[in-house]
Amino acid sequence: MTARRTVEVLLSRYGTTYAAEAGIRLRNTPQPLYQLLVLSDLLSARIRASVAVSAARALFTHGMRSPDRMIGTTWQQRVDALGEGGYRRYDERTATQLGDGAELLLVEYGGDLRRLRKEADGNLDILRSGLRRTPGMGPAGADIFVREVQDVWPEAAPFLDGKALQGAEKLGLPDSPAKLARLAEQADDRGPAVLAAALVRAALDKHVVDDVGARA
Repeated sequence: MTARRTVEVLLSRYGTTYAAEAGIRLRNTPQPLYQLLVLSDLLSARIRASVAVSAARALFTHGMRSPDRMIGTTWQQRVDALGEGGYRRYDERTATQLGDGAELLLVEYGGDLRRLRKEADGNLDILRSGLRRTPGMGPAGADIFVREVQDVWPEAAPFLDGKALQGAEKLGLPDSPAKLARLAEQADDRGPAVLAAALVRAALDKHVVDDVGARA
């Protein structure tokens, strides 16, 4: 079993970004970038990734796709949407944070995360620090955002955070982001965000590791 074959199987079986799973058509425009911010915040809680994705989809289905629309809803509407997605353990606190975060984004960046990108100017420490100003967004959430956005903000690539590298270790793959990115380029042309998401799935689910190992 070669590393290249392992990556090929991993990407073919589990190569879907969390943004795509949540129904976000990620582009370098304000609305999908905001939706990714919301998803990253939800994914960073101690809750199953599938529940976070479902909750994000419920929020977006109920029209909360931009900071303006988020603060245009009531706290109870946000709680209800989160509950509909199964995000019940943190629903009340998160509903408050979503409202506060949307307001902060509007005040600081006019609702446009591209302004933060410009401010960071390729410096990931500045970018992650800016993201962590969002209420409820800790280091893990900021890393999730960068991990998912790197295909549309290529100056961040290849970005594989600790969770992604944990998945690589479980699969017996190199621990170098550059080496992993090269292996992915040979197997798939969809970009490093797909690789990162697939590696995270391996880190979170032993079934993924076993499945890839059996097929590689």
